[in-house]
Order: sequence, then structure tokens, then C-alpha cells
Amino acid sequence: MNTTGTGVGASTGSEAKRVFPPLYVASGNASTDRLAFFHIIERLKTQKRTGWVDNGIPNAESISDHMYRMALLAMCTSDENLDVSKCVMMAVVHDLAEAQVGDIAPREGISKAEKRRLEAEAMHNFVYDMLHGSSAALRIEALWKEYEEGQSAEAKFVKDLDRLEMAIQASEYEKAHDKNLQPFFDSSVPFLRHPEVQEWGKSLTQERDERQSQGKEGQPR
Repeated sequence: MNTTGTGVGASTGSEAKRVFPPLYVASGNASTDRLAFFHIIERLKTQKRTGWVDNGIPNAESISDHMYRMALLAMCTSDENLDVSKCVMMAVVHDLAEAQVGDIAPREGISKAEKRRLEAEAMHNFVYDMLHGSSAALRIEALWKEYEEGQSAEAKFVKDLDRLEMAIQASEYEKAHDKNLQPFFDSSVPFLRHPEVQEWGKSLTQERDERQSQGKEGQPR
């Protein structure tokens, strides 16, 4: 979450430094190690996205909440040049490393290079120590790497969905909690590149503008 972040051991103040949990140590038993992976990804369901927590949003969405809507958005595309199945799977795995490292926030002072290293280390742990380099594990790894590299049409599309989903959620939180979350729109909607996702972004912006205008009209003068 570019304007924010959640995570295991996330700090609540600038004086606290993030402590990452130890990586899983393989037992050598494929069934045991696979089950450990099934358990660790539960963290994606329970970890709140830090950007919303930092903005005082109650009952904020989890990392997996974010990825789930992205997957459904991918299914809504009419772009026949995209491999939609790949896009759906990529949306589901693109933040998988955050089960280990959390949604790292810029305020934590962790460099982009270090963030990439930590996430790559987590993925290696999942793919090889937990899932023993199985064909399924290698497919997950390939999808994650493709997204991170951001070169394919599918990766670029899913990155746009990542941005749009955050903006949609920000709009919903503004409406529900009477907040102004403009930074989340500034860091997402202007950077949409896929024509169809741009159209979705325009619709969202129009809806938000109309809501804000109605709100102003209802204020006492």
C-alpha cells in the first residue's frame, strides 16, 4: 500500500523499529511444511492495511480483502488481449510476501531495495522451504515475479487494479467515516494506464466529486 503499510510487528510510533518474525525452518516432511504454508497465509486475512489504520479507520480491510476485490476487478475486464486467468491469479499472489513481512509503510524508513530483499526472501521461504519447489509453488513464484517486474501486459494491468482498488476503498471509507483521504487518490488514479481501468477511475472520480458537491450544498451558510 504505497501511501501506507500493515504488518507483523508493525510499529505504532517512530521510536519503535519493526522486528520481523523468523523465517520458517523446513522440517523435511512435505506434508508438514505445506500445512505450515497454509497456516502462515492466514496472516493475510487478519493483518490490517496500515494506511487505513494510520488514518484511524475502524475495522480496516485486511491484505486479503484488498487482493480479493482486485481478483474480481480483473474478471470484469473486457480486454480480450489479456490472459484474464493469469490476471486473477496474479492479483491473489501479488502481496503474498506480506504474510511474512507485513505491508511495509514508507514512514518505517525501510528502503525500496531492502523491502524488495525482504519480500524476495519471504517468497523463497514459501516456495522452497514450505512448498518444496513443487510445480504449484513455482507457478506462484513466477506470477509474483512477473508482477514485481511489471513488464508484461498482465502485470501492468494488475498494478493498475492495485491502484484502483485502493482508490475505491478510500472513497468508501470517506463516505462511511466522513473523512478526506485525498492522498490515496493522488497516488493512484492519476497513474492508471490501462484504458479500461482509466475509465473505471474516471467513474469513481465523478461519483466522488458528486458526493462532495452534495455534501457542500447541504452545509449551513
